[in-house]
Amino acid sequence: MKLGAFSVSLNVKDVEKSRDFYRHLGFGDFGGDASQGWLILKNGETVLGLFGGFIGKNTLTFNPGWDQSAQDVDPFDDVRAIQARLLESGITLKDQTDPNGTGPGSISLLDPDGNAILIDQHR
Repeated sequence: MKLGAFSVSLNVKDVEKSRDFYRHLGFGDFGGDASQGWLILKNGETVLGLFGGFIGKNTLTFNPGWDQSAQDVDPFDDVRAIQARLLESGITLKDQTDPNGTGPGSISLLDPDGNAILIDQHR
């Protein structure tokens, strides 16, 4: 199963303060909009999302169809195929996407320890 680009999405209290902190660790701006309360930072191939209060908790995020630079890759496993495979394996999904849809879609689940996982396809 190809899950695509990987990042860690952090629920932060202050996006600007968090950006300043992670800059000291070598992260630079990659995307997002601080005025909207979210930023994407990058250090080498490591991607970190800072979200000012609109995600429930820190989340492991995968983006099918993207590489670590948010560039399209082909072929890729569509989120609906990933969803079907997980359901067939007996994995419980917290949120599902329309199995008959196309294009963007997302699913979410929790690992056995309650860590949030988001599989979020943008294309």
